[in-house]
Formats: sequence, structure tokens, C-alpha cells
Amino acid sequence: MTGNKAIGNSPAAGKDDTFTSPTSPVAPSSPPAPAAAASPKAASPGAAPSAPATEPAATEPSSGLLSAQHWAHAADLPVDEGDTGEDGDSALGDDQASSTASITSSILKYRTINGRTYHSESGNSQHWTPNDDVHLESMDINHHLLLLSLKEKLFLAPLDKDIERVVDIGTGTGIWAIDFGDEFPSAEVIGTDISPIQPSWVPPNVKFEIEDCTQPWTLPSDHFDYVHMRQLFGSIDNWDALFAEAYRACKPGGWIESYEASPRMESDHVPETENLAIHEWGKFFIEGGKKLDRTFSIIDDNLQVKGIEKAGFTKINTWDFKAPIGSWPKDARLREIGRYAQAALEQDYEGYVLAMASLQGWTKEEVYVYCAHLRREIRSGKYCPFYRQRVVWAQKPE
Repeated sequence: MTGNKAIGNSPAAGKDDTFTSPTSPVAPSSPPAPAAAASPKAASPGAAPSAPATEPAATEPSSGLLSAQHWAHAADLPVDEGDTGEDGDSALGDDQASSTASITSSILKYRTINGRTYHSESGNSQHWTPNDDVHLESMDINHHLLLLSLKEKLFLAPLDKDIERVVDIGTGTGIWAIDFGDEFPSAEVIGTDISPIQPSWVPPNVKFEIEDCTQPWTLPSDHFDYVHMRQLFGSIDNWDALFAEAYRACKPGGWIESYEASPRMESDHVPETENLAIHEWGKFFIEGGKKLDRTFSIIDDNLQVKGIEKAGFTKINTWDFKAPIGSWPKDARLREIGRYAQAALEQDYEGYVLAMASLQGWTKEEVYVYCAHLRREIRSGKYCPFYRQRVVWAQKPE
């Protein structure tokens, strides 16, 4: 196995893989080119993985979550109408989500928590973000920031142009599957999710199915040329089992690709000892994940590489990058990425954190006050926050 970070036109070895501080003159590096696969020698199953340059040292940061009262008394900060979480206006479109064909009524019995709808608790499936229109807009904005991070690429694995069968696990709004179907009109693309929140107007080669990826998949074995999954953090109780199912469904010679992000907002400009809202953000998810027995520390614990290798995949490649939040980077492309990251949060700060904060005993009003502090910090541009993200892709032996 190898943890290659430099393949094709990938970033230079030893360099950080996306952006530098606003004062640095060094230009950001590019994502790996998808057309070049790791050589068999470099990707030998017996080779030791190289340590990603941006991988955090700790496995799971201690929480130390500040109380809701801290934010109530921190400063006299009024909460305006934009902090209620009720305004879902967006300039990125108003396509209404609709159910896929032949679903049971139990699937549509969504939970309501503090006025927001979530996937039902039926079966073993759980998800911690709302599935209402306000949050779906945020998910689509996040898709665009990932495209920008990968320089408009939908994937990094070296896929054939005549690829036939693709599955997107945890497809969410279905936007990635739709974009892939547009780019590869001869491929059959299936998107699976626990909620029927995808649009009905899709390319003819794209379809969506209800599937709980934490259970044995109903998908056929040795069938797909490419298994894609991203941002499943906080939803998976057994990552090894997830990748084992992906291995079964992937045909020999096919590829898997997994995208995950750290829940923590980090900054190279302010120490974590400062009681800032950006430093508290990740603690909600780390502690909430412990209560749900569904970890958010995917990158910190290297679960992608470990699970993919254990499943039997070879030619394992990783690419770590940082996604800025806000328009603070000097580099134009990174500044645009940061604006999209901020826009995704601005669309639904409260929706991201509400369920996790509720597990800590916070009220809806307390969450709004905290989010008002966070919103102010990010808008200030002083703290230069970012998320760590990781892409892992690998091949099933032929």
C-alpha cells in the first residue's frame, strides 16, 4: 500500500497542499491530475504509507466545550433576523427536492427538531444535518467549493473515458451524480441515500435509490467501475464495514474514492487557547459523535486509508488540502473557495450545529447566540480559519 501524495501533476513533495497564509508569496499547489495512476511499484501493497503533510498529530482532540452561558455573557451581541435559521433565500437556485419512485411512507416520516426536519429514525440510519430546503442549498454550495478545490474536477481517480457503471454513496442532493452523468452521458450513474431529497429532473442516465449504506448494500457484487462517497462523517458506525461493502460492489480493476473533512475550524493566526467561537465549532461534533457512536474524526484517525486497505484495495493514494473559510486568502482562487465555504455556512450555520448542540443540552436560542458570535468572527476576516480535507482513492485488484 502507498499513501502517495504526488502523482501526475500533483503538488510537490513536502509542500502543503492548498493554501498559504495571506502574507505568504508562495502560490497554492494543484490537486493531483486524475489521468495518472500510481505506478505498480509505487503502489505495492507491501510499501509503507507516506505520512500526509497536513495530518494532525492528535487522534481526537479533547472537548473542553464552553458552556452556552459563556456565549450569552461574552458580549452584548444582538441576534438579527438572519440568525433565526428560518430564511432560506439563496441565489444558487430553487429546485425543489422530490421523492424517488416507490418509497414507503415510513421513509417520509421525518423527525422535527427545533423546527427543522431530519431523516427519520427508522432502521439503523442516522444523519445529523437537516434535510429541508434551507440545508440542501448549503450542501449544493459546498459541492461547488469542492469543485473549485479540485480545479473543476469531479474525481481524482484515473477513470476510463468509456466508464460504464458508477455509484455515489450518500448522494445527498444528488448534485455530484447529476454533474457526473452530464460529463459521462454513456455511463449509468446511481446515487443512493437514506432520504429522497434529490430532484426529479435529472439526466436520463442518472437515477436515485433509497439505500442505508450502514447496512449490507442491495447493490450487485463486482459491478461498478467507480464507487464515490464524500462527507459521510458523523453518519457511519463502522467504517471498515462501509469500505468492505464498497469493495464487494466494485468490479475488479474498478476504483473507490472517498472525500472527508475535519469537523474543526483551525487557524494558524490565533492559538487554540483563545476562547473563540471558531475553536468551539469542532467540539460540538466530536462530542456529539461520541454520544451517537458515529465519529467525526475521520481524518485524525486515518479511517479512510485504514478501511480501504483492510477491504483489499491497492494503489492507495491520498491528497490532503485545506479549504479556507472567508475571503481572507490573497490568492484569487483560494479566496473564491473561501467565499463559497463561508456562503455554505451563512446559508445554515444553525442547521449544521443544532442537532449536535442539542445532544449537549443546548437550547435553540443558545445555539443562535453562539452562531451569531461565530458569524461575526468569520465575517471579520481576522482569524483566517480553514478546514482540513482529505481525498483517498484506490483500485480493486484485477
